[in-house]
Parts: sequence; C-alpha cells; structure tokens
Amino acid sequence: MNVVDTRKLAEPDLAEDRAGGIQVIARAASVLRALESHPEGLSLGQIAKSVGLARSTVQRIVSALAAEDFLIAAGPGGGVRIGPGLARLAQSVNSNAVEMVRPYLRALGEEVEETVDLATLSGGSVVFMDQAPGKRRLIALSAIGERFPLHCTANGKAVLACFAPEDAAELIDKSLSEHPGYPLRNRRALLREIETVRQTHLAYDLGEHGDGISAIGTAFLDVFGRPLAVSIPAPSARFDEHRKLLAKSLLAFRERVKPLLTR
Repeated sequence: MNVVDTRKLAEPDLAEDRAGGIQVIARAASVLRALESHPEGLSLGQIAKSVGLARSTVQRIVSALAAEDFLIAAGPGGGVRIGPGLARLAQSVNSNAVEMVRPYLRALGEEVEETVDLATLSGGSVVFMDQAPGKRRLIALSAIGERFPLHCTANGKAVLACFAPEDAAELIDKSLSEHPGYPLRNRRALLREIETVRQTHLAYDLGEHGDGISAIGTAFLDVFGRPLAVSIPAPSARFDEHRKLLAKSLLAFRERVKPLLTR
C-alpha cells in the first residue's frame, strides 16, 4: 500500500481555485470601471464591448454585483448603473481619508493663507472632497462635490502623473469627453508636462481653467490605489509672487501626509 499525501493532491485544485477567484474579481472590477464614467448606465452589450468579455459572462457578473446592491437597473431600457451599495463603500473610504487629512489641510491653509483643496479621481474628472478656505480678502473657492477637468487643472495634472503614460492618455480622453468646454490646446506639450510632474511631484495651472486664477497641486496613490490630490489656488498675480513658497510648503505637506495614507 502506498502512502499518499492528500495535501499535495489538493494543492493544484487550490491554486486553480485561487486563480479563478482572482480572474472573477478582475472581471468584476473591469465592469465597475466601465460604468464609473457612465452615471446614466450602460446596457449589457455596451459593457461587454467595453471590457472585451462575452455578453453571457457580463450578465453573470452583473447579476452577482446586483445581488450585493453594487449595481441597479438604469431604467426601462434594461441597462445597469452603479448602485447604492458601492456608493456607501466609496463614501466610507472617502470619509476616512478626509478625516485623516483635514487637520493637515487646515494647517497648510494657515501656513500659506490661501485656499487648500482635497480632491480625488472620478471618471475623467477630479471631484472636490474637502477644503480649507483661505484667509485673505480675495481668495479662490470651489464647492465640495464640484467636478473639474483633468487636463487643464493643477490637481488634475497631478492625478494624471500618478498613472502610467498609456493610462494617463486614456484619462485625458475621458476628461475631454466630460468637459468639452475646455479643449486641449497641445496634447504633446501636456504629456511632456505630466512627465515633469512625475519627477517633481508638482503640477501647475497657470490660468488654464479660469482667467485670473492659478494653482499648484500634488497627488499620490493611497493604500487602495486611489489618487488623492491637494491643490492651492490663488489669484494669478499673488500666485506668481509666492509661487516658490507655495511649492515648498506643498511638498512638505506631501511628505507629512503621504505616509499616513499609503501604509
């Protein structure tokens, strides 16, 4: 009679199950990303085309996600969109990050006496999560929840620099699609600028998004792989005068805050 180690017999099955589980998660994530920039929803056929999967596979994934309230029906047309279950999870993550960063955000605002904004990526936009208003008489303010383009803002360019060149190029196209009122003047120049941001960790908007307003921004990926951007907007004349000081303060802020969110 031969002695058989049943653990060794089980190992291939465990490895196969693990690989299959990873594939399912990856496919579900691709479906959710396809829907991220389409708040109105997509049909199963549209999702299948976007993610490169068979419609039957997409249908199984969508059914599983819908059972967890991560997707809901988009309307009478039979499409689906992001559901409240996923929104609740995202809100929880957002709240934790905002609470952790807020004291540092306020301290930076006190130091530079300008408005300081916290934003993250949403589709082809940066969306504002928190803000420490400036103390000066004339300041730049944006509403929490407001969406700005990626390709012509300081925080947007900083976010683009968090991604590989091919991914950044796709995000630029999304940004242009979501913000047609802000055409891209020179794609090649923007790509060169983003490469510089990857090296310096500082991005600039010198009146590109709004006349008379300039901004400096930095961004990094948190532990969930989500970009967080902090920017300092100011009237352009004052920004030009204090540009070096703002850059120094923002980089110091980055060094203090990044370890808290990337462990």
